[in-house]
Amino acid sequence: VKDSMRGLAVFISDIRNCKSKEAEEKRINKELANIRSKFKGDKALDGYQKKKYVCKLLFIFLLGNDIDFGHMEAVNLLNSNKYTEKQIGYLFISVLISENNELMRLVQQNLKNDLASRNPVHVNLALECIANIGSKEMAEMFAPEIPKLLVMGDAGDTVKQSAALCLLKLFRTAPEMVPLGDWTSRVIHLLNDQHMGVVTAAVSLIEALVKRNPDDFKGCVSLSISRLARIVTSSYTDLQDYTYYFVPAPWLSVKLLRLLQNYPPPEDTTVRNRLAECLETILNKAVEPPKSKKVQHSNAKNAVLFEAISLIIHMDSDPSLLVRACSQLGQFLSNRETNLRYLALESMCLLATSEFSHDAVKRHQETVVTALKSERDVSVRQRAVDLLYAMCDRSNAEEIVGEMLTYLETADYSIRGELVLKIAILAEKYASDYTWYVDTILNLIRLAGDFVSEEVWYRVIQIVINREDVQAYAAKTVFEALEAPACHENMVKVGGYILGEFGNLIAGDARSSPSTQFQLLHGKFHLCSPPTRALLLSAYIKLVNLFPEIREDIIAVLESDANLRNSNVEIQQRASEYLSLARNSTQDVLATVLEEMPPFPERESSILAQLRKKKPAVEDAIRVRGEKQQQRPASGAADGAAASAAPIAATPASGGGGGVKLQGDIAGAESNTDSDLLGLDFGGSAPAAAAGGGGAGGGSVDLLSSILDVGVSSSSSSSAAPSAASGASAQRKTVVVGAGASGSIVGEENWHKFVCKNSGVLYENDILQVGVKCDYQQSSGRIVVYYGNKTPAPLAQFASVINLPDSSLTNQLGIQVKPVGDRVGASEQVNEVITVDCMAEFFACPLLNIRFVYSGVAQSITLKLPLTINKFMQSSEMDSATFFQHWKQLSQPEQECQKIFQAKFPMDAETTKTKILGFGFSLLSNIDSNPANFVGAGIVQTKSGNIGSLFRLEPNQQAQMYRLTVHSIKPGVSKRLCELLETQI
Repeated sequence: VKDSMRGLAVFISDIRNCKSKEAEEKRINKELANIRSKFKGDKALDGYQKKKYVCKLLFIFLLGNDIDFGHMEAVNLLNSNKYTEKQIGYLFISVLISENNELMRLVQQNLKNDLASRNPVHVNLALECIANIGSKEMAEMFAPEIPKLLVMGDAGDTVKQSAALCLLKLFRTAPEMVPLGDWTSRVIHLLNDQHMGVVTAAVSLIEALVKRNPDDFKGCVSLSISRLARIVTSSYTDLQDYTYYFVPAPWLSVKLLRLLQNYPPPEDTTVRNRLAECLETILNKAVEPPKSKKVQHSNAKNAVLFEAISLIIHMDSDPSLLVRACSQLGQFLSNRETNLRYLALESMCLLATSEFSHDAVKRHQETVVTALKSERDVSVRQRAVDLLYAMCDRSNAEEIVGEMLTYLETADYSIRGELVLKIAILAEKYASDYTWYVDTILNLIRLAGDFVSEEVWYRVIQIVINREDVQAYAAKTVFEALEAPACHENMVKVGGYILGEFGNLIAGDARSSPSTQFQLLHGKFHLCSPPTRALLLSAYIKLVNLFPEIREDIIAVLESDANLRNSNVEIQQRASEYLSLARNSTQDVLATVLEEMPPFPERESSILAQLRKKKPAVEDAIRVRGEKQQQRPASGAADGAAASAAPIAATPASGGGGGVKLQGDIAGAESNTDSDLLGLDFGGSAPAAAAGGGGAGGGSVDLLSSILDVGVSSSSSSSAAPSAASGASAQRKTVVVGAGASGSIVGEENWHKFVCKNSGVLYENDILQVGVKCDYQQSSGRIVVYYGNKTPAPLAQFASVINLPDSSLTNQLGIQVKPVGDRVGASEQVNEVITVDCMAEFFACPLLNIRFVYSGVAQSITLKLPLTINKFMQSSEMDSATFFQHWKQLSQPEQECQKIFQAKFPMDAETTKTKILGFGFSLLSNIDSNPANFVGAGIVQTKSGNIGSLFRLEPNQQAQMYRLTVHSIKPGVSKRLCELLETQI
């Protein structure tokens, strides 16, 4: 470079010598003025001068300053035939010129010229610029041309390498813009190229293409194995230029091994044997003495080893390789490097799912348990838990569960929830003695009650009810657990349920007499939440049937003002109805209405489904191993692996008269959870209830018919079922009542943005864009959903359905839909109009399921409809006295919700005000003594009446936290408003 651009070197030196920010800005402004004058001067600048000044502008930009001139001079440098000038021009364009800049047309023309050049240096510079910009426009213009360079016979090695990497970048940006043609079969043969750089770039490109169209690249398998064999059998001196710390071509080896994981084991015996030899050679080299003590050597060698083990696990066909891989990983479990221990545990989790290597993994159980107890890194401990879970079977289940329970006492809070689920699943799946299962689950609740989800204690109740041989033991054990001074609320729920059903089995013991059982349960009553109190009331009325001698004691509790006049409607109604039943019914009527629960039908465990969502790959692999080995729990173990997934009616058909069934408390009173009892759809959709033949329907029938079944015949309950879905929202085929999501819900992040705004893009992918525009007036709303086809092909069989996952929504929302046509043309936009009436407060969210066929493939997208209770809120103004008067009036526990949480966004007062106003609340000034706090009011308007709500938001800038308090007239509304507003701030 002429004079090494001495002016640039002096400028950089001046900047470095500046003592202050002001001095640096002064020097930069002086230089910018000088460059501007040079560009605008009459004297024409030569290529060297343009290059020097463009370099200075680039350096100034990299210092964090805006550059608003010099772009044209950089474009002019592209016309130079000198490498350094053209290079600086392309570098400036890649960094400073946006894809929407009007100069981009000139740039694209220069790129075309350089791609057609016979000079490989110019071609390389053009390819690098295209890859650096990497926009959809670049892909559209150059993607059809670049493959020609890739397979051109006379193209140089550097051109092929750059073309492969450039095409890879464009494919990742816009895969639909990269046409697949004859070149795809020719690009595979680049794996045989003599230049290792070309092979490395080609492997990266082929791996990306394989994920889109694996069948088109099957020929790469044999070529990849051939190239891999040449690498692993060579010494580090054979590939001197591509050897990294005595490891031949480690990056290429890793890429080849990863590419092979996209295909099943080769069918050709010769090719398969050659691959097995390669993998065996890699395992052998891993145990050889290291050729260097430097960490780079071990890192490179281990990278190839772990990728080879991943391929062995993927193939799952060679027992000897699987066992050797397990042995190799076992050595890493005691390695000093934390990362190696983590990777070894993670890989062994997958090895444990193979029927060939499962026993080999079990040999390392003691080492894994030691790691669980002594490992400092929480992520490694979590992988140890995963491995213990994966290696567990009937032979070691009790030992592993015991170790997990021991660890649970000191486990990090971040993994306790998942650990509880795994213990519950293992205890159920491998329980040969169900007394052990009951002990395990009750111990689980005792140790980590806050982390025991509803599904876990639902499941233990189902198993106890389904197995007569464990009922007496369960009643005795839970009675003893309730005698402890401190008892978790989940234990009270289990105790109330089991003693209500089977308390008579232990009543012969003076220590657990009927009176003692009742007093023990009632002693916990005042400490429990309203849903648990409601469940205990159902247990009390069950005890009236089991033990007539304590009827008067229970009647005294039921008729107390604390229950009959309780502010919680559920408790009040149960107390009054149970009191009437206890006073006015004969013993025969009580025995019929309050008969014992019938066995639950079997189906897949909901806790297993919940864990599968968190760890899908491992769970599916464990399930496959279980199917291969035909490992099934003992009869009645409720493993559910082959159980039916069909919905079950609210009352099982085998249940004689129905009666007060405590499942009503689990499925109905526990309304704060989305999951039903043990995954059994209790209180589900009306059609399911009707099919059950004599059970309570969905949540829309009244409490007497759903809980007591007094005077309700099977025919009347069946006929009532369809009426539960007979609102306006069920009259059209575009609205489905009681249906869940047909697939996973997507677009959750965008849905949250609609809590405080009414228009925008709800979801977008490469095929479809879904936009929403909403308008709400009082208790009515209008939602316009726009469907935009982003492809050049039509979307056929287009249909959208609104699912109401909670049947109670039929009484809370009136929904009418003007459906779209069944076809959306190429690049066409259609809209669907949804009108909504808010009949009463609602807390669930309707789902929008979109189905269509694109390019012969059926597509299904499930979104949350941006319809929340705050959309029907009108702001309300009031003075200080009125505000505090209402605030004090709404002070009942069910009318108040308070949350303390970390700020999710920067704590900017103006932004917070905007979000609160968009939410629907007013902002009241001169109310709070602290001017930094936000106070406001709003009225949720429904057809059945208005619901006043007040809020107070207290920011803590130092801790970056908020305290949010919401008061509302109706129970549940304050909690829902608090949850929604929390997500926005």
